[in-house]
Parts: sequence; structure tokens; C-alpha cells
Amino acid sequence: MKNLIALATILFSFTASAQDVIRQKSCANPSISVQVDSLKKEFEKNGFMVLKEASMTMESEYEMPVLVPMTQGAWYHIVFIGDPGSKLHEVRMYDYDEKQVYYKKLYGYSQGNIISYGYQPRISEWHMIKPVQVNKSKKDCCGYIMLLKKVRGNNDAVPTR
Repeated sequence: MKNLIALATILFSFTASAQDVIRQKSCANPSISVQVDSLKKEFEKNGFMVLKEASMTMESEYEMPVLVPMTQGAWYHIVFIGDPGSKLHEVRMYDYDEKQVYYKKLYGYSQGNIISYGYQPRISEWHMIKPVQVNKSKKDCCGYIMLLKKVRGNNDAVPTR
């Protein structure tokens, strides 16, 4: 009986500690929301569809890894919008073999807060996007990421419902 109680206590402690999971928190920033809405409309006009999007609370100076599946030959567009008050915005993207396939750095005060780029994977695999921003006046910054996919050409008619 004592062994059963000891085993139950051990199992319960493992279960309790397994629940200490870091969860991504969303955020709201009115100026980022305006930029997101404007970009979505523009990309939709150009034949792109939003596959994934998320607002995220980011700690200044720390990367926020985002995993996305990509299909060989498809044309994607990735957009990261950082806090307008951050002095630096940076995005790195890696393929499944951890080879860096994209890198861009913007100095926020002079170059803006949006990093946007197109990408066409050579093979179907998961990619990791790692945005980071530096903000000296606050620890937690709001960021927004979108993964869009080309679904029709510029001259194609928009499907009606």
C-alpha cells in the first residue's frame, strides 16, 4: 500500500510539472492592426490568401520562433510587423536542415517596422521563422506575423461565392 501511495505521489508530481508550459500570448496594438488590415487587402488583390496569422507578445531582444509547413513550388509571402517604437526589427528564416534561407534587419526609426518577403521552397518541409525586435523603453513588445500563399495569378478573376 505504501508503495502504491509513493508511486501515485511521484506520478502526480510529474503530471503537475508537465503543465508548466510556456504559452504564446496575443497582443493588441492599434497602429499594427491598421497596417495588418491594409496589407491583407493589398495581398488579396494580388492573389494571395492568408494561411496563418498571429499577434504575439515578444520580449525585447529575444527571438520568437514560428514553425510553418511549406509546400514545394508554392509561392509564399511572409510578413512580420514589429512594434513601431522598437529601434530594431530582424527576421531570419531557416529550412528543415537549419540552413538560413532568409535574413533582413531594419532600423525601426528610419526604415520602418515591416519586414515582408516572398519565398518559394525547393522541397516540402517545415520552416522556422525567427523574428526579433529591440525596444529599450519596454520589455514586452507587440508583434504580428502572417504567412500568405499565392492562390491565383494577377490576371485571374476573383472567385465569387
